[in-house]
Amino acid sequence: MPGRILVVDDDPHVQITLREALKAKGFESLVLASAEAALERLKAEPFDAVLLDVNLEGMSGMDALPAILRLDADMPVILITAYGSREMAYQAIQKGAYDFFEKPFKIEELAIVVRRALERRTLVREVSALLQRLSDEFRPENLIAQSHAMRAVLNDIRTVFNNDVTVLLRGENGTGKTLLARVVHENSARRAGPFATVTCASIPEGLLESELFGYEPGAFTGAVGRKPGKLELANTGTVFLDEIGDLSPAIQAKLLRVLEQRECERLGGTETVHLDVRIITATNRDLEKAVEEKAFRQDLYFRLNVYSVTLPPLRERKEDIPPLVEHFVAAAARSCRKRVTGFSADAMQLLLTHYWPGNVRELENVVTAAVLRAQGDIMDPASLPSQIITYKPRVPDRPAIQPGRSLDETLASIERQCILDALRWTGGVQSRAAKLLGLTERSLWHRVKKHGINVDGIKDAPFQA
Repeated sequence: MPGRILVVDDDPHVQITLREALKAKGFESLVLASAEAALERLKAEPFDAVLLDVNLEGMSGMDALPAILRLDADMPVILITAYGSREMAYQAIQKGAYDFFEKPFKIEELAIVVRRALERRTLVREVSALLQRLSDEFRPENLIAQSHAMRAVLNDIRTVFNNDVTVLLRGENGTGKTLLARVVHENSARRAGPFATVTCASIPEGLLESELFGYEPGAFTGAVGRKPGKLELANTGTVFLDEIGDLSPAIQAKLLRVLEQRECERLGGTETVHLDVRIITATNRDLEKAVEEKAFRQDLYFRLNVYSVTLPPLRERKEDIPPLVEHFVAAAARSCRKRVTGFSADAMQLLLTHYWPGNVRELENVVTAAVLRAQGDIMDPASLPSQIITYKPRVPDRPAIQPGRSLDETLASIERQCILDALRWTGGVQSRAAKLLGLTERSLWHRVKKHGINVDGIKDAPFQA
């Protein structure tokens, strides 16, 4: 593995030996006689490793080591000395040296260590580049969000990037709650820590408890060894609890302790596990209604609902459908190794008018299936599944002018129907219905009361319009 090595030694014989030995092994090297000169050169030029003598005129190699690492924390520094000791070697490693050699040394051994140091340097750079790409991928400005509704969500979520408040994400299935949770994590101070996801509804209660909190040997049949839970494993990072509304009362109580005291106990254990995690939760359920029905703890709800963000369904952000389709087509074409570039105008119109009860997740699945069926570069309606082709949006009935009904009565009837439509579109969420109608929440509330609309009685079933 080629690399550029900075050699720092004031012994002319050692300088020549190391220069020729490194050249013979395929390494480029620069030889300097003082630590001060080395530090100046490191500021001006890139190097991949440093061979540094401990005993130098002026600044010693041991003193220069932390200064080098301040310039480049990942620089592998190999210390060399003719007067070494175990204590000196230990001190060098404690200060961040990659390795420690005593003179006289074998060139072959030194070359192996240099090669390994360069491999480590390359690996660190690759990991850093990967983390940077990951960070860029989850930056809000790089997400597909052309609609006003989604841009508002991304602007709103920026508020919680730089603090550790608990975030509750609301929205229908498939709207992107998991993605948004990852966006929060990757743009927070915890980005270097783990990101753990637990889908509460998909794991049986008994297994969910051990998955979250871990267990000790003998806690239950088959518990042979100790297993830390996701909350413990995600220390210094983020835990995303999806479908939080499906938690049992017992686990709700334990989660409340985590949020209040930042600690828990493994199943079958007595040791307190201290936690340093951020909690992000998500639900597609009406938690307020669950609290009223005593199905969800009110104190836990207050702990979870510190900062709430609602993701709009895809039917309310149709401006995002074309760019999402383009993104999914490109991804599916790469995966399936097909030369597909997009949909015809007729097919795109069908995608734009569909109701999308499964939201973005459904759209991605439909596009992937269409790419698999595609016979050419452009996909026509025949490549779409039947439920997309046969879907017919229903226009809601509007009250007609009737004999004996005044204009005010007719307008009131129309207003009531519009409010009902908006509430059905938004699943009964009045804040979103108000935005849809261009009203303030207070104004909508007064109109709901005026028309005697029972918001709680509005069903969650999709309203097609």
